[in-house]
Amino acid sequence: MTDPRQKALLPAGLQDLLPPLADQEDGLSRALLDRFARFGYQRVKPPLVEFETGLLDGVGAAVAEQTFRIMDPVSQRMMGLRADITPQIARIAATRLSAEPRPLRLCYVGEVLRVRGGQLREDRQFRQIGVELIGPARAGTADAEVILLAAEALAEIGIEGLSVDINVPDLADAICDAFTLDDETRARVLAAIDRKDAAALAEAAENGAKGEVARVFGRLLSVDCAADGLSEVPARLVERLREVVELVRASAPDLTLTVDPLERRGFEYHSGISFTLYALGARTELGFGGRYITAGGEPATGFTLLGDALLGAAPKPAVPDRLFVPYEAPGDAAAAARADGWQTVKGLVASDNGDAAEAQRLACTHIWQDGAIRLLAGDD
Repeated sequence: MTDPRQKALLPAGLQDLLPPLADQEDGLSRALLDRFARFGYQRVKPPLVEFETGLLDGVGAAVAEQTFRIMDPVSQRMMGLRADITPQIARIAATRLSAEPRPLRLCYVGEVLRVRGGQLREDRQFRQIGVELIGPARAGTADAEVILLAAEALAEIGIEGLSVDINVPDLADAICDAFTLDDETRARVLAAIDRKDAAALAEAAENGAKGEVARVFGRLLSVDCAADGLSEVPARLVERLREVVELVRASAPDLTLTVDPLERRGFEYHSGISFTLYALGARTELGFGGRYITAGGEPATGFTLLGDALLGAAPKPAVPDRLFVPYEAPGDAAAAARADGWQTVKGLVASDNGDAAEAQRLACTHIWQDGAIRLLAGDD
């Protein structure tokens, strides 16, 4: 006979979400989607599985190594289980919604599955809730809109101590391109930047024009976001960063902002302005977002919130009142209580230990007795 405990074992990174967390996650998702809708974002629902040729096109290529593949027995074509929903939204925008007015404002919620978990986030299946703003728009105002929407939505579900870290993932490469660094020097410079090691950066770019590289990068490592002395592409990126920061601060002066223009890690397909969302006490980031180009060549920006991280950061919901309706109660008693908003638990057999004991055993807070609803003894 199979040991029942063996049946409960799940693969690494997968877990059952039990009461009350399953309800809490759904409640958080509904509250966030309602907030997105008030900003004009319309919900779409892509499939969990689709042909890998479409799933991994464009920005989807960045998560190809995290994507499970399966063979479709009907078409005999390879399919992928989505590792990220953003590429699917980009596909929908370029195909099913290609004739809709731009910019498109779309939102979504759904589960994703990844081949591997991370060091801080071991879960391989988790929920994503997010928005995408796709199509031509003034980039600075579009970037600011999604950052502010993310912050307002998180505040609405009760998350406190929120901070937003704003980055420009392709700025470092743009500066290296502008100075035409050779491959070896470029690799050393970027490695030093990733470590935030100013001394190693100076050593990697110490001669001739490369000394100017060290000066430019050193200034940006100290978060001096002045665009003077930069060539056209890096200067434009820095000016965009300044514009977005000013717009966000003007609309949300109490929101904590940090700026790290040279941070590149963790942004799989983002370019331009990108950002990460944190909260005091949260073990990992709550979400991330930023600008990217769709497979159809459209500019886009958006963000993704992570369901498991939100569960750890959001306030725990109040325990709902549950009404125990004994087996002997009139047939319409439970229905009448539900019509008044109660959660009811109906006794299915007469209790040998008494109705009050049965109500407590079933984690109820109230009991139906003698035609009235009463608080169980011992409950506040």
